[in-house]
Amino acid sequence: MTSKPEAPVNLQNLAETLIAAARRAGADQADALAMHGRSVSIDTRAGALEHAERAEGVEIGLRVLIGGRQASVAASEHSEATIRDMAERAVVMAREAPVDDNLGLADPDQLAAERDATGLELADDQPDPQPDHLQQLALRAEAAALSRKGISQVEAANASFSRRNLWLAASNGFSAGYERSTHAISTVAITGEGLGMERDYAAESRIWAADLPEPEEIGLLAADRTLDRAGSRKPPTGAFPILYDRRVAASLIGHLLSAVNGAAIARGASWLRKALDEQVLPAGMDLIEDPHRLRYPSSRPFDAEGLATFRRKIIEDGVLKGWTLDLATGRKLGMDSTASAARGLASAPSPTNSNVILTPGDRTQQQLIADMGQGLLVTSMLGASVNGTTGDYSRGAAGFWVENGQIAYPVNECTIAGNLRDMLMTLIAADDALPWRGSEVPSLLVEGMTVAGA
Repeated sequence: MTSKPEAPVNLQNLAETLIAAARRAGADQADALAMHGRSVSIDTRAGALEHAERAEGVEIGLRVLIGGRQASVAASEHSEATIRDMAERAVVMAREAPVDDNLGLADPDQLAAERDATGLELADDQPDPQPDHLQQLALRAEAAALSRKGISQVEAANASFSRRNLWLAASNGFSAGYERSTHAISTVAITGEGLGMERDYAAESRIWAADLPEPEEIGLLAADRTLDRAGSRKPPTGAFPILYDRRVAASLIGHLLSAVNGAAIARGASWLRKALDEQVLPAGMDLIEDPHRLRYPSSRPFDAEGLATFRRKIIEDGVLKGWTLDLATGRKLGMDSTASAARGLASAPSPTNSNVILTPGDRTQQQLIADMGQGLLVTSMLGASVNGTTGDYSRGAAGFWVENGQIAYPVNECTIAGNLRDMLMTLIAADDALPWRGSEVPSLLVEGMTVAGA
């Protein structure tokens, strides 16, 4: 039984109407997305409302395929005339596109049989929160941050909510949809003034409001993180171990996931392009993708091409077991899709990941700090220079300098550099991964990177 989203327009009918229009306009194949979304965002500052934003609308997207050529179009209006014009324009565009014989919809026998997302609990079943309730959440987070001595101001406290319904239809017979909700609270706190000013933040989001931490917890965490940054200075320059705090450790795994993405592999533009069935992480480490985690942010019953999603091991015992593929990249590489397609309203499908989990270690972050002796604990990052072909890596970083196995002082304005292939092989994981994240990754210790500071 297909789960039909509740929306002011019939999204299923809208998506299927787009397909029919595309076929009439001359498309060989077509798929379409129809989406209805509504959101409310409230910012407070100095104990009062700073900014309020509300949005609601229906958007549609259409992809057409003609003889190995494709084109995508989108619109925020869905009249009969708009749909007809979209279909005709997409067909004209597709006829001018380059040929790629790997393009094409799934065969009907490849399509997901189970299309109901209800069991994944992707949408809060409680009524949508009202703006005054969101404002109170933001005010509570702000007040908690300001209650810490030394916090000079709260740059922003925010509470927001969104609910989105989507329907995917295709000319191969696929037609299904689901609903997703998001609740979020965030706070940015400031300490000091002028050149001595430091800021930090805390933020949490959940599908269900009942799973969110209290706003006071988020405000206090933002304040404590900010106060810890007071008096930051540059670290020394040299080769040192780097401990990526769990706030930023997922970025390392993100670079790995980019390198095993089928789009990069098919282009030959990945530093792991020849590493299939080779060791890429230390023995004992698994990297698992699980699109079926209850109430998790990127869970989904089927992908953007209508294939059934499934749990898989991308890396097992440190060994790379497979690429992340959609239909087109799978065909280019002579492999089956991993049901990893995602797409925007005006873009073709491309491979992506849904809920990844890295094997945690058996030591606390504090134990890893003690073990590293001297080095850098990174808690925030900015900018990036990552060579996708070689894995050469350089990023701006801030955090805390470690001496004699203990945090000595906060640091900023430094650069850390290394090669991702070498870095990942030295990983030591802590036991502190947080739940509810699309990437569940603990703090990670990397041996022997270059720090450029004072």
